[in-house]
Amino acid sequence: MRAGRWRRVVSQIGRSVAVWGVSTLTMLVLAGILPDFRLQSADGDSATRIAVTAAFGAGAFGLLSALVWPLLVRLLLLVPALVLGLLVFFLNGALLVLALRLNPAEQGDAAPETAVVVAAVMSAVASATGAALAVRDDDAYRRRLYRLADRRRRSGPAAPMTPGTVFIQLDGVGHDVLLDAVGKGVMPTVARWLGVSETDGETDGGNYGGNDGESAVGGAAAGRKATHRLTPWHTDWSSQTGASQLGILHGSNHDVPAFRWYEKDRGEVMVCNRPTSAAELQRRAVQATGDGGLLTLDGASRGNLFSGGADELALVLSIATRRRSRETRSRAGYFAYFSDPANSVRTAMSFVAEVGREMGESTRTRFRKVRPRVRRGGLYPFIRAFATVVERDVVVASVSGDLLAGRTAVYADLVAYDEVAHHSGPMSRDAEKVLERLDRSLALIENVADHAPRPYRIVVLSDHGQSPGETFRTRYGLTLGDLVRAGSGLPVPRRARRTHSGAEARAAVRAALRRPVEEGREQYRPSRPAEPVVLASGNLGLVSFPDVPHRMTKEEIDARHPALLATLANHPGIGFLLVRSESHGGVVLGPFGAEIPLDELDENPGPLADFGPGAAAAVRRTHSFPHTADIMVNSWYDPAEGEVLAFEEQIGSHGGLGGAQGRPFVLSPLVLSAPVEGGTELVGAEHIHRVLRRWLREPDGPQVPVEAQPERRAA
Repeated sequence: MRAGRWRRVVSQIGRSVAVWGVSTLTMLVLAGILPDFRLQSADGDSATRIAVTAAFGAGAFGLLSALVWPLLVRLLLLVPALVLGLLVFFLNGALLVLALRLNPAEQGDAAPETAVVVAAVMSAVASATGAALAVRDDDAYRRRLYRLADRRRRSGPAAPMTPGTVFIQLDGVGHDVLLDAVGKGVMPTVARWLGVSETDGETDGGNYGGNDGESAVGGAAAGRKATHRLTPWHTDWSSQTGASQLGILHGSNHDVPAFRWYEKDRGEVMVCNRPTSAAELQRRAVQATGDGGLLTLDGASRGNLFSGGADELALVLSIATRRRSRETRSRAGYFAYFSDPANSVRTAMSFVAEVGREMGESTRTRFRKVRPRVRRGGLYPFIRAFATVVERDVVVASVSGDLLAGRTAVYADLVAYDEVAHHSGPMSRDAEKVLERLDRSLALIENVADHAPRPYRIVVLSDHGQSPGETFRTRYGLTLGDLVRAGSGLPVPRRARRTHSGAEARAAVRAALRRPVEEGREQYRPSRPAEPVVLASGNLGLVSFPDVPHRMTKEEIDARHPALLATLANHPGIGFLLVRSESHGGVVLGPFGAEIPLDELDENPGPLADFGPGAAAAVRRTHSFPHTADIMVNSWYDPAEGEVLAFEEQIGSHGGLGGAQGRPFVLSPLVLSAPVEGGTELVGAEHIHRVLRRWLREPDGPQVPVEAQPERRAA
């Protein structure tokens, strides 16, 4: 403890000296530029004396700013904000003139208007330098939060002493990815919670043992006691944030078949990360459950797609379309965060560094011809930097403020890993670096919780994982949309016509329609003007025919496009199809004419065999949704390598069935009850909602675990 205190003192002294040096240099530069600002006598001085004068002036100005400015601010609290903003410049100028007058040699001088300019420039440079040096100093950042929280606590009501709960969602981090990161020492905070020693190397294949479907990491043998348990869970067929987070926060993700889908009755494409769609999905979930959500009791929602019924909201997509009001405004969002200049500089420096890091990594992968690979140019470096820096910093600051304010329940989403893994790969060096920084964020939140006015239980969970693999387009030279158009006899781009898949699809259409071999530019064109709407959600594809008001049956699709279903089902990049059937209700289609009714999948999984035992139930549930597409397409899956083929341009994808994308995790404190009983599994986001709701109720009742009580004898 003493050594750590000395390190902090030395670090603070070093930063202060660096800021002093930069301020001195700034003063020398300004003295050479501005005519009414001098650091030497009228007769002239040596360079050494001028430098000493600048150093003394910079030091005196910094000291006066540190000592006098807080007192002036307290005296001017009643001054209107605009007037105070103008006074800042004049007061800073006065402090600079005073600092120059304090010089025993009385060599420095500045005109009043020049002093204002010099003081403003020096303050900005000193702030930027100090923040840049502390950009990776979490201790300095934490101390800043403590000061803000002290002021908040003094003005607010006392917090209850029952434990609060904070849920941190690591978007897209799969169960196995987390275990691998712990084993490599990438996430020391999580490793400590799980009782894994820093000296432990490999993770025994990622299996830490444990019962009841849990991965209870056994680090006790290494002399470290675990505080958390790790439990995997299985997503629904739609393994993506929209479906998972809606189910987790609001208890229902019914009728969310994918990340994006077409609703025939509304004539609209729903997209989970579109504000209007998110608001509508939240409205439907609240209507279905009759409950506001997980966070209705003194809750805060930070960085999420949905509010969860919280009163305190920041960066929540589902309220983005509402008119700003006292009830919906974000009190801890972007404006609150960036109103602190130190926060702005800290985040801006990290943002620039992250853009440079992405450009460097993208260049490296191209130079080394890494495969699989997708394009990462254009605006993507800035999008990545926003997700990994800006969103992370604002959300962590918001959560820290919630803890120090003593809120009962907080749910926050950190999207950094998911964004990077899409383009770099789930197990890439890039993604590993993001996990390391996310672990530091967890450590920061844990330390802030130690200074909160009430005890807190930190639960970390993910909404889905990611499955690796090249894209469908990279492997076959055409998109799913191209394949659907070719199988429907519609015109396709020239690049798609030249591919083997495109040629086979067109040949199948001609054979089905008994048309002659295609000659020249002559192609079959259907008489119907409407074209299918083809949407992609990771390795899940959806095909809808907008001119048919109901969900089409297999028989109707075959009558309209005789070659389409066979073309899709027999394509090597597609695992299976789900369509409605007039005779069986619903069927799963696979290669070589496989057609399995949904109620027979348990006995004969057919093309679902490689996707695991829970695939049949997930498919049957999606079939029951009102807005399920006419044709649901799941890509090929290699169970040996865990790879899928994304219908989007992503080498790490999620959204359908197959591999790690459907196996996220819950990391919960041991003081909370076990998520599931022995021999059972966590299946579906709605199940997670029930578990989290149970944990929120536990602080009000008997604490868990409860010691066994002796049986009472009969009277």
